[in-house]
Amino acid sequence: MTATVHGMPRIGPGRELKWALESYWAGKLSDAQLVSVGAGIRRRNWETLTEAGVDLVPVNDFSLYDHVLDAAVMLGALPPRWGHRDGPVNLATYFSMARGGAGPDGSPEPPLGLTKWFDTNYHYLVPELGPATSLRPQASKALGEVEEARAAGAGALKAVLLGPVSFLALSRPGEASFDPWRLMGPLVEAYVEVLASLAEAGTDWVQLDEPVLVGDSSGLELAELERAYRRLAEAGPRPKIVVSTYFGAVGEAMKALVGLPVEGVGLDFCSGPANLALLEAAGGARSKELFVGVVDGRNVWATDLARARQLLDRASSLASGVVVSTSCSLAHVPARVGGDPGVPGWLAPWLAFAEEKAGEVALLARGLDQGWGSVEEVLQANRDLLAARRSDLRCADPAVRRRVAALPKDGQGRPASAGERRSAQEVALGLPVLPTTTIGSFPQTKELRAARAARRAGHLDEGAYQARLRAEVDRVVGLQEELGLDVLVHGEPERDDMVRYFAAQLRGFALPEAGWVQSYGSRCVRPPVLYGDVSRPEPMSVEWWAYAASRTNRPMKAVLTGPLTMLRWSFVRDDQPFDETAAQLALAISDEVSDLQAAGARVIQVDEPGLPEGLPLRRRERPGYLTWATRAFRLAVAPAAATTQVHTHMCYADFSDIMGSLADMDVDVVSLEAARSHLDHVAGLASSAYEGGIGPGVYDVHSTHVPSTGELYALLAKAVSELGPDRVWANPDCGLKTRRYEDVVPALAHLVEAAHQARAGARL
Repeated sequence: MTATVHGMPRIGPGRELKWALESYWAGKLSDAQLVSVGAGIRRRNWETLTEAGVDLVPVNDFSLYDHVLDAAVMLGALPPRWGHRDGPVNLATYFSMARGGAGPDGSPEPPLGLTKWFDTNYHYLVPELGPATSLRPQASKALGEVEEARAAGAGALKAVLLGPVSFLALSRPGEASFDPWRLMGPLVEAYVEVLASLAEAGTDWVQLDEPVLVGDSSGLELAELERAYRRLAEAGPRPKIVVSTYFGAVGEAMKALVGLPVEGVGLDFCSGPANLALLEAAGGARSKELFVGVVDGRNVWATDLARARQLLDRASSLASGVVVSTSCSLAHVPARVGGDPGVPGWLAPWLAFAEEKAGEVALLARGLDQGWGSVEEVLQANRDLLAARRSDLRCADPAVRRRVAALPKDGQGRPASAGERRSAQEVALGLPVLPTTTIGSFPQTKELRAARAARRAGHLDEGAYQARLRAEVDRVVGLQEELGLDVLVHGEPERDDMVRYFAAQLRGFALPEAGWVQSYGSRCVRPPVLYGDVSRPEPMSVEWWAYAASRTNRPMKAVLTGPLTMLRWSFVRDDQPFDETAAQLALAISDEVSDLQAAGARVIQVDEPGLPEGLPLRRRERPGYLTWATRAFRLAVAPAAATTQVHTHMCYADFSDIMGSLADMDVDVVSLEAARSHLDHVAGLASSAYEGGIGPGVYDVHSTHVPSTGELYALLAKAVSELGPDRVWANPDCGLKTRRYEDVVPALAHLVEAAHQARAGARL
């Protein structure tokens, strides 16, 4: 075998999985119909790979919701509160673990925690392990996909599983004192059973993903790695094993990795170019197949084939055989470039989405196998293409570059200190203690989506569309006043996406129409393609903020997307350093902050969930990243006066490493996820140098559960006890765009009541 990919997009080119899931949850689709939609997506992926020339085809890379949840189900590692004992997990239980639902006694049970998958914008569900965890492996999903792939005519098959070390490292204790590593022994035995089942089904390889190895691998993790794979290697029968890593270089884990008694090792040479030197220093992987990740699975630019060829030639001397591969799963990129009306004709040849990347893998494998002369014509065309891109004037704006070059080395910031700003804002805003607000978006109703579609199709003129949006703003403002919220938002009915909305109004971006990727479950996003220098031709949000502000006497918060999130949630150009692109974005956002403030805005939220998400996986690289990332944020909010309260919002990430940087961001209020993590980060904030306001997101908007006043009060009371009443805000953990009004209205009513009770409880 010479060519493979880690996995394929699992939502379907037309988001077939999204529509099927939402119909299923609405009771309009049966179990069998939902399963059939998944089977159709898988079959198309296998056909695409086979036609492209990929000869080692992945199975079990598909998921109805999340692959980490699938791993927990496969291993039988389910929280006891769901009451499951033996046998396959039904869809009702599966989705209840993902979204919340009724337990065995009918009472509501919270879903598993949700957090970022390493440094990507994908979210995974966090397994819960405790002393009651009883591992009963059930491989029916993987075995079913093997059987399907055989029936579809796929050749050699590679089953994709999350590896045991990563599974434990990514889990959380179900009880505070429990150490998940205590389960390594029985966990490996569960894998032994699964591998035996896959071997019996005729699976050629099993890919055990161990992405935790690209982080700071502890001695414990490396010892458990060797222990686990020694046992798996000696077990039989089993398929050949490739231990695969991605998202960076493996560092100190390389020696242990190449020494494992397995048949293959997979390395990412796109995000982890240092892997080549590490592999050479370790003496290579002489007795193994080396799965060489030379086609970038996370970005959308066409591969530099000449560079990939050089890397493959060097790698070939370091292993007994080479398999050309993607760097990671192609689930992080859209399905295909071809025919997308949002991709200009001049830009399309520069891009490669999943289908095009599969073709690149197969082409490189053919050149490696048959001699590079057999693909020389394609290699030359690729060289010409890359040269044309480098010299294209559409990518460079001299005025933008001069503006960035003129910035002070340490960037710009707000002149007033945090204490001065706090005093000025208390007078200017007159907010109560423990003020209430939301993050920004309100539900995008089917009527709003229909109006947007009608406008695109030409069935609704611009005037009628704008009137529809103004009516929705009126509704949202009136609802918030009725509920008693203290700081209002306009609800963002004009925004289909927090990044695309601004990208569409900035120079340097392209907006693929069909470029959907999965964020979690049925939630899909269309990342813009950032191909050139960025600037803001005119105000982007001022008109809508001003209209909403005119409908109320309460403070109206303006909401912008920050430079790091614009950077992280786009497919970013790969021809200049990230910090330079971030500075360009920050200047564009700062122009918007200036105009909002001039229009009268005194509360401005600059959302930055991308900032903690972008933390390098290795701790020694984080200070450098945080230096330029916080500099970009300061630059974005630099025009804000002392009387203008600057908020930022972050969610579903590990905040521990950015606590020390919050004080460097010139921000006055930080809101973050707290409901699913049970306020784990609040204690860290209490002891950090940051002294501003904190809005712990106590309402979990990613669950169908409507929290009671008592549930919300308990979380707010805990926050007040940790931080003191003067610093706490009451808010949801994220925007309300994906929720329904019938859930949002009672939840926000309970939030306001809980805040009132917390004020009374603190005698405020």
